[in-house]
Amino acid sequence: MLYTITLYTSLAIFVVGLIYRISNWFRYKIGPDAKGISAPTRVLAAASGIASTFLSTRFGVLLKVFVADVLLQTWLLKKDFLRWLAHICIYGGFMLLLLMHGLDKLITSVIFDDYYSTLNPFMFLRDFFGLVVIAGLGIAIYRRFVSKAPRPKTTGVDYYAIIILAVIMISGVFLEGTKILSHSRYQEMVEEYAGLDEEETEELRALGAYWVQKFGVVSPDVKGPFDENTLQQGKELHEMSCAECHSRPQWAFVGYGVSRVVSPVASPLERANVHTLLWYLHFLACFLGLAYLPFSKFFHIFSTPVYLLVNAVMEEGRSDPANIATRQAIELDACTHCGDCTKRCSVAVAFNEIPNPNILPSEKLTAFRALLSGRGVSKQKLKIIQEGSYICTDCHRCTDVCPIGINLEDLWLNLKRHLAELGYPKPEVWARETISADFDLTTLKDKTLSLTPVDKTFIGDLTGSAQANTFSVCFGCQNCTNVCPVVGNYENPKEILGLLPHEIMHCLALKHKGLALGSRMLWDCVTCYICQEHCPQGVRVTDVLYQLKNLALKHLKEKKAA
Repeated sequence: MLYTITLYTSLAIFVVGLIYRISNWFRYKIGPDAKGISAPTRVLAAASGIASTFLSTRFGVLLKVFVADVLLQTWLLKKDFLRWLAHICIYGGFMLLLLMHGLDKLITSVIFDDYYSTLNPFMFLRDFFGLVVIAGLGIAIYRRFVSKAPRPKTTGVDYYAIIILAVIMISGVFLEGTKILSHSRYQEMVEEYAGLDEEETEELRALGAYWVQKFGVVSPDVKGPFDENTLQQGKELHEMSCAECHSRPQWAFVGYGVSRVVSPVASPLERANVHTLLWYLHFLACFLGLAYLPFSKFFHIFSTPVYLLVNAVMEEGRSDPANIATRQAIELDACTHCGDCTKRCSVAVAFNEIPNPNILPSEKLTAFRALLSGRGVSKQKLKIIQEGSYICTDCHRCTDVCPIGINLEDLWLNLKRHLAELGYPKPEVWARETISADFDLTTLKDKTLSLTPVDKTFIGDLTGSAQANTFSVCFGCQNCTNVCPVVGNYENPKEILGLLPHEIMHCLALKHKGLALGSRMLWDCVTCYICQEHCPQGVRVTDVLYQLKNLALKHLKEKKAA
């Protein structure tokens, strides 16, 4: 009764959580294009899109992605074989265990009329799937704690995943082992199925001898060795009463191995009723984990496959804007938390000095989801999110390395837009948008020269150099500024240096001679080439600054000569 109540309660919580998370995909509005599209409109658009996909040639694409990316997870195999193997073992083994064993009353017993958990091949498959999960856990632990594979810092949720899986698997293995040994479990089986009276002591002894000899039961009364006649009589009784629902326990090779190891202490374990305690621990861990799943970051077990399928059949510019808005919301849940984006993040190093988790791409998604949910994020929390978000340089690296193809850069731009709408805009005075032809130079220090009209000769001098000409591919990610030791030397570098490296590149793109030549950054640059080494676009930042210094000196000489 307790098992049934817990099972259905856990399933109910799981379904409610699943519905809630899926409803967010249609409620969350990310970006200006999604503002005017209602949730019902998006639901209808999704239903229409699904129907049209199944009735079109795109169904073949959907099927291919389902097999290659959802079932076989080739996207992960391309990046890291060990991580793929661990993921396949844990995910595949656990899902098969859940469907075949955890939900056996709802699934397996419905499919197979003759199903019993103590029959083969179900015994063998249960242990095999369990061993696969244990192997996956072993690989995951090895990668995390032994090989020290590059990855973000281990979090509490990561420990939770390992611990809950370990509790489920270890308790399950020991539960099976102690049940094989348990004499009380054997007696329950005899009373329910054998149909023997207490007066039939000879038959009971023969059956007990057979189970002790062949099934590994540890009996306080029946001890070996046994003669052949007794074992033969026990075998006949077994085949009449028990064989229909009990296969030899050796097929449960993991549990049987454990039973052989703990058999010397079987009697104390029996008296302590350990197998009952293990049973409670095992099924409670399973069902509590199931109930918590939709509310944890491990919801990506469901959302990532959905995103892979949706993303495979959608086309920018052709798909319904309502479906594009829904896909962006799914992206918030589709993240697998692999940490690749954080490892490649241009500003992740800032986390060492500013312990704000919102600097890291893998953590900002959680903050964005909290903002969209409207759960009353405090002002202090908003400031922390604001700081982490605007340190981002929009360098596109996180999007480039995301194994499942989430457009993270687009999400960060929309996060900044959302923060601005809440009254938390970019804290810097020098946003790129402020640099224009009518820029108010009174905001600059007196060290900065006045703005001059576009000087084609000046631009020609720059573009004549193969190194300096590289400024044209700069997209203002601010990497050069973030790594510059000169900028880092000042508490308020703008007050001292005028324009910072990335702003100088932007001035060149806008062809503003005065701003470009007027920054003290040109003269404070120590030509360490760190900015150049970290530019994701290959802009020769140091060479550009060096060329600008030459042009500034030439300009001053010409002015003096005149």
